[in-house]
Amino acid sequence: MPTRTQIFQVSTLYGAATLAAALDAGQFGPAADSRRILLVSNNAAVPETALRMEDMRGYDVIAARFDSVVDWNEAISPHHPSGWGPRADDSVLWQRAFRRAWGIGPDERVELAVESIQVNPAGALAAIFSDSALHVYADGLMSYGPTRNKLPVSVGCRIRRVLHLDLVPGLKPLLLTEFDVQAELVPDSAFRKILAELSEAADGDRALAAAEAAAPTAILLGQYLAALDILTAEEEEDLHIRMLRGAARAGHTSVLFKPHPTAPARYSQALERAAAASGVRLTTLDSPLLAETLYERCAPALVVGCFSTAMFTAAAYYGIPVASVGARLVLDRIVPYENSNRIPLTIVDHLVPDLDQRGEEGVGTLPPTAPDTLSPLVRTVGYCMQAALHRPLRPDAEAWLRERLDATTQHYFKRRRLQTLTLPGGGPRGAAVRLRRTVRRTRSTLGL
Repeated sequence: MPTRTQIFQVSTLYGAATLAAALDAGQFGPAADSRRILLVSNNAAVPETALRMEDMRGYDVIAARFDSVVDWNEAISPHHPSGWGPRADDSVLWQRAFRRAWGIGPDERVELAVESIQVNPAGALAAIFSDSALHVYADGLMSYGPTRNKLPVSVGCRIRRVLHLDLVPGLKPLLLTEFDVQAELVPDSAFRKILAELSEAADGDRALAAAEAAAPTAILLGQYLAALDILTAEEEEDLHIRMLRGAARAGHTSVLFKPHPTAPARYSQALERAAAASGVRLTTLDSPLLAETLYERCAPALVVGCFSTAMFTAAAYYGIPVASVGARLVLDRIVPYENSNRIPLTIVDHLVPDLDQRGEEGVGTLPPTAPDTLSPLVRTVGYCMQAALHRPLRPDAEAWLRERLDATTQHYFKRRRLQTLTLPGGGPRGAAVRLRRTVRRTRSTLGL
C-alpha cells in the first residue's frame, strides 16, 4: 500500500518529460511506495485559446507514469493559475477540499514537486500543503540564475533539492542556494529515453512526415518574444529572417522553421518570401510536438535560435551544432535587471556562436563542459540581479568586475545597476560611496 501521495505540478511537456525521467531514474523512490498525481496547469494568458498539454504529441506517454491526472485550471476555476493563491486564513480549508477531491486521506503524507517556486501555481500549492516537503525541478536554463523573488523562510526551509538537466555541463545552478538547497542532476540517459519515447509517439503525424521528407539540415526555433514586449513584432519577424539567411550562408538549402505556438501566421509568410529569395526550401512545422522530436526524426546538422532551451538540448543530448541570432539585442532590451531571462541570455551570449557576426565560422558544436570563464560570469551577473539574496558572492563579484569588466563584457551589466550596488564599473559615484563606506568601517574598527 502507498505510504504517501506525491503531486507533480507541470505546465509544459518539456517539464513533464524532465519529471518522467526523474521518476524512471528512481529519484522519487519506488512507485509502489507512493500514489502519484500529475497536476497539469495551463498558465497562458488566455488558457481557453492556448494549446493544451493534453494535445501535445507524446503527452499520453508521460501521463501513463502517474496514477491520476488533475487539471489545476478546473480545480481553481474561474481563477487564473498565475494570479490565484489562497488567502492565509483559507489555506487549511483549501487543503481539506483538495484532499477530498483528489482522494488523499486526511492524515496521508503529501510531497510536492513544482516548477518556479517563486510564483503561482507552485506558490499556491506550497501555501495550501503547508507541511509538505518540496522538490523544485527546472525545465530550462533559468535554474542557473538566482531565485526570482525572496521566498518566505517557511517555504525555503521545506525545499529538499533542485532537480535539473545537465544542459550546460560543469555549470551549477544558483537557484535557491540562499537556502543551501542542493542541486541534483536528472540522468542524461533517462531523459534521452523519454525524448525517444516522445518521438516514437509522434508516428502518424502527417505534418511531421512531410517535414522528414523535406530532409532539412537546419532547424530554426521561434520564441515569439513580441508576446513578452521585448521585441516588436517587426523586429522578431526580422530575427527569424536573419536566422534563415544565416543558415543559407552556412550552406543549408533545406530549412525547417518551428514557430512558437502563439506566433502569428504572418511570421511564416515573411520567411517564405526570404527563403525564395535565398534559394532555400523552407518547411514550416507547427504541429504540437517538442523541438526535440525533430532532432530525433530529422537529424539536423544545425539548430539556430535566440536563447531557447531547445538549443542546449540539441547540443547536450544530440551533439548538434548550434548558433544564435539576436541574443545580444534581447539581453540589452530585457527589463528589469532582475528578469530571469538574463541568465539564459548571458549563457547563450557567452557560449553560443552568433550566426550574424561569424557567418560560417559561427557554426560549431559547444564544448563538452562549460569553460572556466562561464561560472564566474554567471555568478557575478546573478549577484547583480539579486544582491540581497547572495551577499556572500559580493567579494567574488567585485574581483571579477575589477579584472574582467571591459568593452567585451560591459553588455552583461547596466552602469546604473553597478552604481546602485556600489560595484566596480559604476563610475565615480560608485567609487566615492565605496570609499566612504571603507572609511566608516576603518573608523569603527579603530574606535574613532
